[in-house]
Order: sequence, then C-alpha cells, then structure tokens
Amino acid sequence: MPGAHVVKAFNTTFAGPLATGEVGGRPLDVFIAGDDEGARTTVSELVSSAGLRPLDVGPLRRARELEGFQFLHMASQERLGLKWSSAVTILP
Repeated sequence: MPGAHVVKAFNTTFAGPLATGEVGGRPLDVFIAGDDEGARTTVSELVSSAGLRPLDVGPLRRARELEGFQFLHMASQERLGLKWSSAVTILP
C-alpha cells in the first residue's frame, strides 16, 4: 500500500494476558516499532488508552529483534510451566 505507515505492536504479548491487561499485578508492556513517528505515537496512545504501557523501540527494522524476543518467550512456556500466561516487561 503506497503511503501506508506500518507499525509492529502487540506481538510480544500472549492473548490471555493481553485480554486481562496485566500479569502479576503489573500492566503489560507493548513494544512498538515503526518508521513513522506519528504512527508510533498513534499506536502508543491506543496502548495507553487500554491501560497498557507503550514502549517505543524505534524504527521498523527492530521488528526482527521483537520477533526473536517473542520466539524465546514462547519457547520458555512449557519448560517453565507458564502455560502461555506470562509476559515480558522492562523494569526500571
């Protein structure tokens, strides 16, 4: 789509935790990547309005790292007995 602004978000969160909006009493982090700053801002506002924490990781090329990050998260579920109920967060 010529002129479309692509933003990657929500792919590092499993459906169950996303539906509840939190894990362990903490709001979910939603990692956001895209080449258009305005589009990332719009998605960040959507994330915030849902009570989640937007984390802007920069350009769309970061999508590759986000996918690898989530693959590791997925691979950990059975081994750790998490049953798709976990989430990844950045702690200060």
